[in-house]
Amino acid sequence: MIFLVEKPFKDREEVKKEISEFFAVGLFDSSLGVVLAIIGIVADALDITLILEPTSWFLLAIFFGILGVWPIVKSTVAKSLYGIESESKHE
Repeated sequence: MIFLVEKPFKDREEVKKEISEFFAVGLFDSSLGVVLAIIGIVADALDITLILEPTSWFLLAIFFGILGVWPIVKSTVAKSLYGIESESKHE
């Protein structure tokens, strides 16, 4: 399983870049989940079908909400490790 092996970071700028990229992906997925949930709520409240049934919109919202958790957690862990490394170098 080659895709599970992560390469080590070369420098601090690469860490900062990865943190911002993963946070952006996670924020996009989570925001998309919120938008899909709103579409499902509006469709259910108006009792109409907007391309999909309201339940399908809610399922898509749950899927994208869960999908957005992993990149946000990864960026948070990277920020934490980056901060711990920075503090240890200052001491």
